[in-house]
This record gives sequence, C-alpha cells and structure tokens, in this order.
Amino acid sequence: MLTKKQLDLLDFINKRMTRDGVPPSFDEMKDALNLRSKSGIHRLITALEERGFIRRLAHRARAIEIVKLPESLGGQPAGFSPKVIEGDRPDNRPSGAFDLGPATLAELPLVGSIAAGRPIEAINDPAPGVSVPGQMLHGQGRHYALEVKGDSMIEAGINDGDVVVIRETSDASDGDIVVAQIEGYEATLKRFRRKGDMIVLEAANPIYEPRVLPQGAVTVQGRLVGLIRTY
Repeated sequence: MLTKKQLDLLDFINKRMTRDGVPPSFDEMKDALNLRSKSGIHRLITALEERGFIRRLAHRARAIEIVKLPESLGGQPAGFSPKVIEGDRPDNRPSGAFDLGPATLAELPLVGSIAAGRPIEAINDPAPGVSVPGQMLHGQGRHYALEVKGDSMIEAGINDGDVVVIRETSDASDGDIVVAQIEGYEATLKRFRRKGDMIVLEAANPIYEPRVLPQGAVTVQGRLVGLIRTY
C-alpha cells in the first residue's frame, strides 16, 4: 500500500511520461509535491522502486521507468510497458505501418541529429527511417525521429545517442520539450517557456545556462512525444 505522497509522485511521473515520453526532473517532482528539498523525492523514489512500481535505469542520470500502476491510478494488467523503448536500434523496415503480433509499428524518417547541448546543426535531409510503436504517435500531423547529440537534457532522462520521436507542430506550452530552431539555422532540443516577450530554452542539466531569446528568434518545429534508447 502506498502513502499519499508516494501515490501523488507516481501519478505525477506517469502523467508527465504520458505527455512527454520522458520522466520529469527531480526539481519538477519537488515543486509538484511542494517539498522543500530533493532529499524527500529521493526517499519517495526509493520507496516506489522497492515496492516494484518504478525502476531506475543503471548508469542513466535520473532515468525512470514505470513498471506498474496501482488500481487507483488506472493500473495496467501484467505486461504494461513504459514509453521508453530499450534494445538495439530497429533495423530499417518497409515504409508505412504494419502489424507484428499484437503491436502496430510505424515507420518514421530519421531526419538527422538534434543538439542537446550547444546547438550544432539544423535538421538534416531525410535519412533511413526507424520503426516505432504506433501508440507512441499522438494526435494529428507528421512525426519524425532525431538522434540526440549532447548531455544537456540528461535530468529529463534524455541521453546522448537516444533517438527522440517528435510530433511536428509550431505550437508549444510552457514546460514542453521541443525542437527549437534558433534564428533560422541552428536547432536544439530544450524545454520551452515564455517570459514576457521573450522565449526561454531550458536545459535539464545544471551545467548549461537557460537561453533567453526574442520570440522572433525562435521557431518551434515539433514537440517530444517519445524516446528510443539504444545500448
């Protein structure tokens, strides 16, 4: 049986992973539960892990998987899997969506690299695609994949070499993780916030300072909806 704080934290992590495809940072968990320090979050995370509700990924900074949910949070039957895909990078497959057993796979273009650090390049020309579960694709519009370069989003569970799944959109809400193009040529993966007439692009790594830019200098090209991890 979970305490109210443990249940509240699990609910918050689940909602954020459903929305963004990645877990929230410890600072965001602390703020969501109105705790004064991150030590309380560490204790709650440990308790949830000991009870089998979550799993922390070894050698991955702040990366969390949800293993199961209690019935009060709409608990899934055995076999529930998190939105992070682990394993070898999928082989190239025929274009389009197709059935493979109970899961439907969709082919997405891998359109290049995206900086999670200092912006290094804009989106490249399309490259061979990757296959992802169809349930990872949200709503209307085109989806595409990008390989992450850099470590600025590690506290959001996004690591160098991961492949992120992006839904193409020009709209973003505060707190969304987005592909942002800066001044028309450099692209980066960051958390998006508005501050008056300015746009703040926030890293999820304390060694990187937020970038504060005029609205006209930033174009949102898509929002994060999923993550593929390779080892």
